[in-house]
Amino acid sequence: MPASTSEKALNVRLPIDLAGQLEALTKATGKTKSFLTIEALRDYLQVQSWQVNDIRTALEEANRGEFASDKEVTQFFAKYGR
Repeated sequence: MPASTSEKALNVRLPIDLAGQLEALTKATGKTKSFLTIEALRDYLQVQSWQVNDIRTALEEANRGEFASDKEVTQFFAKYGR
């Protein structure tokens, strides 16, 4: 079945163990491999995008010289340990 105009096909070679886990999950949930793969990829990309954006923001702040003061760092560790 060809993909619709709002979809694009992607062929991926999976390690045997991962393919087995995916197959087991499809049987356990009744979801298709495509559905589970898309959900997993969507979640992964969301997390990675969030981390990249946070790192980019932190680097921009550092480049502007925006750092926590010694007092702020001390207070943080006094509150949260270490």
